[in-house]
Amino acid sequence: MSGIREICFDTETTGFHAKGDDRITELGCVELIDMLPTGRQYHAYLNPQRDVPEKVTQITGLTTEFLKQNGKLFEQVASEFLEFVGDSKLIAHNANFDKSFINAELEKSGFPTFSDDRFIDTLQMAREQFPGSPASLDALCKRYNISLSSRDKHGAIVDSELLAEVYLQLKGGRMRNLDLGSGQSPDITSITKNETKERPSPLLCNLTGDQVKSHKKYIESLGEKMVWNKYWR
Repeated sequence: MSGIREICFDTETTGFHAKGDDRITELGCVELIDMLPTGRQYHAYLNPQRDVPEKVTQITGLTTEFLKQNGKLFEQVASEFLEFVGDSKLIAHNANFDKSFINAELEKSGFPTFSDDRFIDTLQMAREQFPGSPASLDALCKRYNISLSSRDKHGAIVDSELLAEVYLQLKGGRMRNLDLGSGQSPDITSITKNETKERPSPLLCNLTGDQVKSHKKYIESLGEKMVWNKYWR
C-alpha cells in the first residue's frame, strides 16, 4: 500500500511506574495511511501478573480476574505486535508515558527497544498549537467536536481511534487530505464576485467653486485617456 504509514497506539496499565512493578494491561494500535485510518488494527489484553488496583479498574473496566483469564503475557504477543507496527512512526498522546511502558516490556522480554525518534507526541503538538489550553485527549476531542459516545471507559483501541481523529485535526484537518493518494488537486468551489451597483444618486460635492476649477484643470493636464475622465463630472 502506497502512502505514509503511521500507527496510533495506546496502552492501559496498572499504574504510572514503568520502571517499578507496574505493567501494561491492554495494547491497541490503529494503522494510518496518509493520516487516515485504513481499518487495520492490533489489539491485545495482557496479563500483568499482578493485581490491578481498584481505582485503575474504575477507569479501564479491566479487573485482575479478567486479565488472568483473557490476557496473554507480553512476550507471547511481542513478535506479532512488532510485526504489525513495522518501521512506522508511533503516534501517542503523552508519548513519554506509553514509550516508557512499551520499552520496559520489550526489554523484559528480550527485544530491542524503540528509539525516541520513532514517536510522535500529540500532547506536545497540542500544547504548541494551543498554549495554556487544556490538552488532554478528552479536551481535544471536545475542541474538534469529536464524539466520545463510543467510549464508556478508557480502552486502548477506542482511545487509539479517537487519537487518530485528533491527530488528523492537529495536522490540518480533512481538507489537508483531499488530494493525498489520488495525485489530484482538491475540487475547490469557485467564489462568485458580487456585482458593483451604482448609487441611486451621486454623492454631493463638498468642494468650493475654486477647488472644482483647480481640480478640473489638473485632470485635463493628465490627458483624455486617464481613468479620472470617466468619473469626473
